[in-house]
Amino acid sequence: MAMRRAGNERLGEALRLLGVSPWAGRVYLALLERAPAPLAAVGAAAGLEGPELAAAYRELVDAGLASAAEEGADVVAPVPPAAGLEILARHRAAELEESRITVGGAFDSFRRQRLAAYNDDLVEVVTGEAIGPRMRHAWASAREEIRQLESPPYFPQPGATEDSLATLARGVRQRVVYSRASLEQPGRLEEIIEPCIEAGEQARVLPAVPVKLLIIDEAYALVSLSIREADVLNTMLVVQPCGLLSALVALFEQTWQSALPLHGGAAGPAGLPPADRRMLRLLAGGASDEAIARELGVSRRTFFRRLQILMARLGAANRFQLALQAQRKGWL
Repeated sequence: MAMRRAGNERLGEALRLLGVSPWAGRVYLALLERAPAPLAAVGAAAGLEGPELAAAYRELVDAGLASAAEEGADVVAPVPPAAGLEILARHRAAELEESRITVGGAFDSFRRQRLAAYNDDLVEVVTGEAIGPRMRHAWASAREEIRQLESPPYFPQPGATEDSLATLARGVRQRVVYSRASLEQPGRLEEIIEPCIEAGEQARVLPAVPVKLLIIDEAYALVSLSIREADVLNTMLVVQPCGLLSALVALFEQTWQSALPLHGGAAGPAGLPPADRRMLRLLAGGASDEAIARELGVSRRTFFRRLQILMARLGAANRFQLALQAQRKGWL
């Protein structure tokens, strides 16, 4: 008897997780024990009658778990549950997803409100249109070194490349770790990244970076809070000297050590066309063949032909050897 009661409890919990109400669950247990039987008898065993019994039984019918056992008679029975359980599982999954979105949205709203309210001497919150001017001020205020972890999404900032080049021209050291997604952004490698490398920026690449980060000297850091799903950068934290700033500096240095160099000699290797050097940088960053061909403005067939020529030139049997040899020669 105890084992049977435990089994009924487990079945009731399973039905509840599938979205079956407790009343309908009691009727279903009575059906399993007494069916085929008149609905009134099933209801009596479940402790239900009248409208409550009718509603619980209708819920089981709609879920595909019960039906009339004899046409024209008030005799009911459970039916094979496969189809009904599939329907219940899908409904439950949809409800859980809707709940996840609702709870996630509520937390995002809470976080935005808390961030807006949190503004002290150590952490400042910058949002919206104020982000661009604050970033330009950061580049202009650098005196010794800028350290950066770079990845999409990007805030629209006209003149950002000019700011970076002007900072390099003032003798400020720049170390940047780019994500693969940065290199795959159409035109970004040729128009933004390579001019900075040629001007003296020390660049490295990883498949992904842990956070968008800009550290100005040892003075402060800018940390971007982005909405990846919408490709939007809408909030930034300005962190003043404190334990958090020290942790961000350590995070950058650890990321820098594990990244693959992108910078070579400023003049570039003799006889290597800029497009081939760009291709090597994209390969080193792990960009897809489609992204590389698109960035170079060539077909996949032309890309593969150039790749084979470079591999033969360096005596590389595969792409890993190609990247290794190119790094040793300073071609990246």
